[in-house]
Amino acid sequence: MDTGLIPAPLAVEGGGRGAFTLGVDTTLSAGPGTEGTERWLRSTLGAALGLPLRPAPQDVPGGVRLLLDDTLGAEAYRLDIGDAGAEIRGGDAAGVFWGAQTLRQLLGADAFRRAPVGPVTSREIAARTIEDAPRFRWRGLMLDVARHFMPKEGVLRYLDLLAAHKLNVFHFHLSDDQGWRVQIKRYPKLTEVGSWRARTKFGHRASPLWDDKPHGGFYTQDDIREIVAYAADRHIAVVPEIDIPGHSQAAIAAYPELGNTDVVDTASLAVWDNWGIAKNVLAPTENTLRFYEGVFEELLDLFPTDPARFPEFSGFFHIGGDECPKDQWKQSATAQARIKELGLADENALQSWIIRHFDNWLSERGRRLIGWDEILEGGLAPGAAVSSWRGYQGGVTAARAGHDVVMCPEQHVYLDYRQADGEDEPVPIAYVRTLEDVYRFEPVPSQLTEAEARHVLGTQANLWTEVMEDHARVDYQAFPRLAAVAEVAWSRLPAPAERDFAGFEHRMTDHYARLDALGVGYRPPSGPLPWQRRPGVLGRPIEGAPPNV
Repeated sequence: MDTGLIPAPLAVEGGGRGAFTLGVDTTLSAGPGTEGTERWLRSTLGAALGLPLRPAPQDVPGGVRLLLDDTLGAEAYRLDIGDAGAEIRGGDAAGVFWGAQTLRQLLGADAFRRAPVGPVTSREIAARTIEDAPRFRWRGLMLDVARHFMPKEGVLRYLDLLAAHKLNVFHFHLSDDQGWRVQIKRYPKLTEVGSWRARTKFGHRASPLWDDKPHGGFYTQDDIREIVAYAADRHIAVVPEIDIPGHSQAAIAAYPELGNTDVVDTASLAVWDNWGIAKNVLAPTENTLRFYEGVFEELLDLFPTDPARFPEFSGFFHIGGDECPKDQWKQSATAQARIKELGLADENALQSWIIRHFDNWLSERGRRLIGWDEILEGGLAPGAAVSSWRGYQGGVTAARAGHDVVMCPEQHVYLDYRQADGEDEPVPIAYVRTLEDVYRFEPVPSQLTEAEARHVLGTQANLWTEVMEDHARVDYQAFPRLAAVAEVAWSRLPAPAERDFAGFEHRMTDHYARLDALGVGYRPPSGPLPWQRRPGVLGRPIEGAPPNV
């Protein structure tokens, strides 16, 4: 049965029991533990279709019923549609919510709008039973708001887009050389100074073009609390990232003593206005450690972990750990003295010492450190996890060492990479990664044993925003490829070469209509629309296929 559903469900059976009619008299009943989905259906689906979805006891026929069912697994659901109504059973509250997302897709594109587009009419869904459960527990998107700031309303919008695709982890990249995006009350200069830059490179760093207006913004602590609560209502865990010890020039610009003051005049540094990897990194001093412990203490309060309220993976804390140039440490007497004091081999070991310090610090507070795969180089505490970005190898090494891993290799799921090789592709970056390329991505490395593969928590796409100056550019790079990521993460697909991409494209026909209703500025299959192009803005295309490492 062709349902047009994305991601594809595990099983769909035609019911042969007529159809369910959703109309002004349709009721909505919620069993214990499903109240969140009840509120969401009434406020979202009810608003879109102009239906009151009045509450009713569960034995009232013809309505929508929500139930927990302990015979189903975590996040699993069963959607049973017939002339007696629609029933969603979930193995937990999240499963009920994902079942409601499927029901919304079955009601057509208008169900994705915020208000009715015509007279309120009844909607009919043919009888069927859908049984479904996710392949991976971690199904995510990393959004970089440091290079280009996305206001709070845009973040909330993206959480809704994640929910619509059954994605359940929002990796929130909050700091980098080009901006610090979260209020820290004990260190106010992080946002007073670190949250804005005087100008911005337009295009790749080799571009001669500049946007000469200041760029900036940050989230207050109440903004963060709102984002985290909004995500939790949609069964999405928010994983914050504060990058250390590299990618830290914005913090050093705000507090120069954090930098290597015996090598450079850190007081003269500003928030970086260019792209790439800045050489200004944190000094390996006790002051730096205490400073970031203070930052993390405030952030742990903003990103709570109560399992009764917040989803799995809410206890993860990302510390970056990637792309840290060692030039200044090699020249710094302070850094060299620290290496000697600790009996370390070199500057790489010094970075590992910093990572292990915060690994232990977070573990003592009941949190789990996660970082980019460079953090493997110095050894990790047992509970630490790895984001494998440089290819498969980091994930293989992590899993074999007993660490959990999130697979996000740049060669497959970096959505800032260009989508086609045409001249009209806006600010083309790196390799071509088409919708089909992403759809054929396999998160579990083939060389892992069955036991090792259990350490693969799942996968996520990454959106680095150097060349995405506004939400329209983010939309263009994210979609439609994020829909393919969602299916890879949720559905039990065959081996990459055996996947039915033609069938996926066919289902995308319905999904493009949903994205249109949501106002998503996706890349059309035929190529960018005139206003999506950026003629004359230099990118950095790389020809050929990416290395499979």
